[in-house]
Amino acid sequence: MGFVTTLLETAFGTLFDVAPIIVVLFLFQAAVLRRPAPNPGRIALGFVFVLMGLTLFLVGLEEALFPIGETMAVQLTSGALEGASSAVVRWEDYLIVYAFAAAVGFATTVAEPSLIAVSLKAEEVSGGAVAARGLRIAVALGVAAGVALGCLRIVTGTPLPWYIIGAYAVVIAQTFRSNRNIIPLAYDSGGVTTSTVTVPVLAALGLGLAASVPGRSPLIDGFGLIAFASVFPIISVLGYAMAVSVIGRLRGLKTD
Repeated sequence: MGFVTTLLETAFGTLFDVAPIIVVLFLFQAAVLRRPAPNPGRIALGFVFVLMGLTLFLVGLEEALFPIGETMAVQLTSGALEGASSAVVRWEDYLIVYAFAAAVGFATTVAEPSLIAVSLKAEEVSGGAVAARGLRIAVALGVAAGVALGCLRIVTGTPLPWYIIGAYAVVIAQTFRSNRNIIPLAYDSGGVTTSTVTVPVLAALGLGLAASVPGRSPLIDGFGLIAFASVFPIISVLGYAMAVSVIGRLRGLKTD
């Protein structure tokens, strides 16, 4: 009975959130275009499917993904806490956490629907010059490195702005050295990683880790992993493009 109540409450909340979109679309259709909406039955059915999908997705987050992420973070940190003093937190005691975070970041990014769509379009538009699989792996490696570093930040308790400012400084330096054709795609790669699959898992992981490490606040230290997952793919994609360019030039020199 409790699950049904949660499902209904989430459905009503989702309907309330989606209602402004519906109002704006129909007002624009009636006041600006002044034409009847084509296929109103299909549109209504589509909104019902959207409502159902969002409701089930949100319930799934609360019932499964968030608890799993928090539980695994607690379990991974329990071994380090057994041999560590509550007053001193050593970053090297959490190596398994960093490895797990990198693996989770890589796996969730490879499965991210938004990244799959962007990589396929990039391969299509570029005529195969940008390989979809290579782009996905480059982005996933960036997320893996960023999430692992983000977990290190949570464990050490160092300020988040230091890392983000430093990362964007690297992005700026890479931008001046990269081919202009790859820069927009690299920037978009940072955005598509923070979507339906990656965000819930990383949020749960960060909150669970911050709650488990002595002296850390879930509110102050638990958030921020998504910022790492946004900026480090830009670095990895630009680095991947620069490496491919260098390798191409070296091969050209050898053939000459």
